[in-house]
Amino acid sequence: MQNGNESRVPLHKPLHEEMQEVLDFIASRGVLPHYELSPGEARENMEKARAVFGGEEVALPRVEELRLPGPAGEIPARLYGPEAAGALPLLVYLHGGGWVMGSLDTHDGACRRLAAQAGCLVVSVDYRLAPEHKFPAAVDDSVAAVEWIAAHAQELGANPARLAVGGDSAGGTLAAVCCQVALERSGPPIALQLLIYPATTMDFGTHSMKEHGEGQLLTLRGMQWFWDHYLNDPAEAENPLVSPLKAHNLAALPPAHVVTCGYDPLRDEGEAYAKRLREAGVPTILKRYEGLMHGFLSLTSTHAANAAIADISAVLKQGLGCAGGCGFFP
Repeated sequence: MQNGNESRVPLHKPLHEEMQEVLDFIASRGVLPHYELSPGEARENMEKARAVFGGEEVALPRVEELRLPGPAGEIPARLYGPEAAGALPLLVYLHGGGWVMGSLDTHDGACRRLAAQAGCLVVSVDYRLAPEHKFPAAVDDSVAAVEWIAAHAQELGANPARLAVGGDSAGGTLAAVCCQVALERSGPPIALQLLIYPATTMDFGTHSMKEHGEGQLLTLRGMQWFWDHYLNDPAEAENPLVSPLKAHNLAALPPAHVVTCGYDPLRDEGEAYAKRLREAGVPTILKRYEGLMHGFLSLTSTHAANAAIADISAVLKQGLGCAGGCGFFP
């Protein structure tokens, strides 16, 4: 992959057969979409899905439960460590789930694979969820976690100079926000931001939202449900802490790897953020997986998801200078 170059995959590639099999399986079981459920029921379904689509567990020599200090009490977190000697690069990971769902367990498989394949420590953060804790609770917890982890990196066995912040979906949004806040506050230096199909603005009129807003794991109605639960008022969507694409100036942010999917309603807003980063002079790689859909990261029982995770791990390895990496960001 080259800095600034998009994937050269042909447009309009069919949905990957493994992704279609996932959708067919869910339909065959009569599982209701999350927007027809209560938040508690939706969370329970997401936890159950891990047993079906989580794949084989990757064994690691180091998996530790952590409790981080937060603005409203302790924040649960989980550290994953591979076989390695010396201080390792570290990825702070913020899980997806529309700010309403998701947990350390729903993203355990992906975090294990990232740690093992990238050769870095991963700390997964379990921020507070809406609607019990609306905006800015998730942002406050995420920022506090990044700041604490950066300050205590050496105690965790990590090199604070090789810190990445990343996440998928709502977690990708929070990761982008954490990087903006760190820059504004002269906070911890972040070497890389990993944004996997992030929501970057509340826009229901994009081409990808119109094209793929039905029949996927994430739908237009699903996004409306998430936003309704997350925000106190729709006007908050104009705040860059909610919609990082709304920030006036993106210059001097950390190098970015932005992942999008061809069959994702959020594809266009993720790619719009990558474009804004490039225009601001931020070294940015945009990788679109044409045949994949939103949520693939948790489908670690599929070969397609594991291949994409291997790609993402290679970026981490190179971008953070992990063992065997070269560091391709200028």
